[in-house]
Amino acid sequence: MGLLGRLAKEWFLLCVVLAIVLAKMDPAVGAKGGPLKPEITITYIAVSAIFFNSGLSLKTEELTSALMHIKLHLFVQIFTLAFFPTTIWLFLQLLSVTSINEWLLKGLQTVGCMPPPVSSAVILTKAVGGNEAAAIFNSAFGSFLNHLQSS
Repeated sequence: MGLLGRLAKEWFLLCVVLAIVLAKMDPAVGAKGGPLKPEITITYIAVSAIFFNSGLSLKTEELTSALMHIKLHLFVQIFTLAFFPTTIWLFLQLLSVTSINEWLLKGLQTVGCMPPPVSSAVILTKAVGGNEAAAIFNSAFGSFLNHLQSS
């Protein structure tokens, strides 16, 4: 495989590297209030596009069936929004008596309270043959609940 063939095969990785280089050169473009308006484009448009794209691959019957799994949805939401943050908080209480940097602990606490990224939750569920419709619903609903909480 020649260089051009390899570059064509790895186009996505090249685009990621290009985006990183461009962001390093002019970070103001993607900053809050910048020309890309990430507070709008990422929060609403990108997340909506991910859900729309995922939803296109589902049959209506699959989505309707997934909505009826109330126990599953309750479990996922309670685990994601209550159990995991509580577990991280307890873990941080243990770590607070050590000599670990306070800012590292604050960062871990922040990450522990965030919902999983929407795209990875759906993509990983699809990759292992899981219930993609339920993953889409729980990702969308969890993001909605998290957005209500942060408002």
